[in-house]
Amino acid sequence: MISLKNQIVVITGASSGIGSACARVFAGAGAKLILVARRLDRLQQLADELSKEFSIETYLLQLDVSDRHAVESSIISLPPAWSAIDILINNAGLSRGLDKLHEGDWQNWEEMIDTNIKGLLYLTRYIVPGMVTRGRGHVVNLGSIAGHQTYPGGNVYCATKAAVKAISEGLKQDLLGTPIRVTSVDPGMVETEFSEVRFHGDRERAKKVYQGVQPLTPEDVADVIFFCTTRSPHVNINEVILMPVDQASATLVHRQT
Repeated sequence: MISLKNQIVVITGASSGIGSACARVFAGAGAKLILVARRLDRLQQLADELSKEFSIETYLLQLDVSDRHAVESSIISLPPAWSAIDILINNAGLSRGLDKLHEGDWQNWEEMIDTNIKGLLYLTRYIVPGMVTRGRGHVVNLGSIAGHQTYPGGNVYCATKAAVKAISEGLKQDLLGTPIRVTSVDPGMVETEFSEVRFHGDRERAKKVYQGVQPLTPEDVADVIFFCTTRSPHVNINEVILMPVDQASATLVHRQT
């Protein structure tokens, strides 16, 4: 098992859900965290909690990952003490709507494509070259069961997660011959702000997604990510699909009545 003490870990979408849970588990291992999100107040609150509980260092980046110029500027201008990034967790992502494709909202499409695909690409493009130069590093991409199985109304969201799967596989192939590791962690139902964001703040509709089911928690997913990043250096866990016991596929869910 690799020690993560003092390793520099970038976590996008760190202000809530899986990103926040990752921050806690990596902080517990003594890592130094670069926390990335659009909501600076949430990041600051998380950083204060982590500092108090684990006495670790954090560096905050208020950033929209879909803004390529902002991503480039933020990574290039990192202080020397924070620039040698060891682990990149591309967690930032979202879903918008459940419309049929021919009735879809193009603004929803663009937001999903810009965040889930372009944002992941931008962070990867500006961070991985340094990993290659230093001869160490690990990229963890948050995919989804939606990248493996399409479901009604999921069209564009599923396409973005299928892209994450393809990008992860392609990156692993492109990095062959280097010690850089690439992992895609692809969860099924996880109870986070995901459904609330998908339904534009409709909390009642979001609650129904998880009704009668014990979904995964953000901590469950963070635990798997932590496991992947702490294996022996010669071990690469390419892909993990994890789902609640009550879920058998993207659409097949057992609900307690």
